[in-house]
Amino acid sequence: MTGSRADAEDAVQEAYLRWQSADQESIESPRAFLTTVISRICLDLLKSAHRRREVYVGHWLPEPIVGPTSEPAELSESLSLAFLHVLESLSPSERVAFLMHDVFDASYSEVADAIGTSGANARQLASRAREHLRARRPKARVEREKHQKLLWAFVQACFEGDSSALFGLLRQDAVLYSDGGGKVRAAINPIFGVDRIVRFILGLREKGIGRLQVFPTDVNGQPGVAITRDGLPYMIHTIHVEDDRIQNVFYIMNPDKFPENFHVTIGPSLSS
Repeated sequence: MTGSRADAEDAVQEAYLRWQSADQESIESPRAFLTTVISRICLDLLKSAHRRREVYVGHWLPEPIVGPTSEPAELSESLSLAFLHVLESLSPSERVAFLMHDVFDASYSEVADAIGTSGANARQLASRAREHLRARRPKARVEREKHQKLLWAFVQACFEGDSSALFGLLRQDAVLYSDGGGKVRAAINPIFGVDRIVRFILGLREKGIGRLQVFPTDVNGQPGVAITRDGLPYMIHTIHVEDDRIQNVFYIMNPDKFPENFHVTIGPSLSS
């Protein structure tokens, strides 16, 4: 809903405070009550976040969920960083309407109650969001093994400065997103196209950015890596794959978005 771990935790806490203070004997469906309440809270948070992100330095990416998740399989696609990123193109009301109805199976009357509108308008909001997402929504995920193989091949090519390998791994219309939030040096705007992405990566390598170590982990339920620079947290990195090539590269570099367990890793590191 929020794309922010802190906002999500605040929403859950506020929802249960309202649950505790409610007349529970009059609540026919606890699930419907809690779904509606937390959606209202998330809508308010999204409206506030939307204003904050208008002045955010650089491109804003959702906070990563690093490490294994316990979410059910039917929600796994909705957790992917690529899908959460696409959701940012919706208005707060469209986002809540779409997620409540299409992901959490709420009725349009529940959606209308949460948003504070009519059932017809709730249906229209969800439909408009669905139509907007249809062209941009990530395609079905590739097999995890293939995703992992492409990610590590990309990381290795970046370390070695292998331009031929990079061109072979990236789609022609690939996009690289880098989120530093004004806290660290990062690309302010998305980088479009394989040519510009390869030049950007090779340019970083030529400048020299210290000793990097890469540790495999899960990022939003998909293969990803946690990268340290001279022993300190530096980046959370993952990719989105379409048609056996990399469509999107995500570099999350804003330290405010790093998890507390950044150094908790899986498997051996790959050093530069």
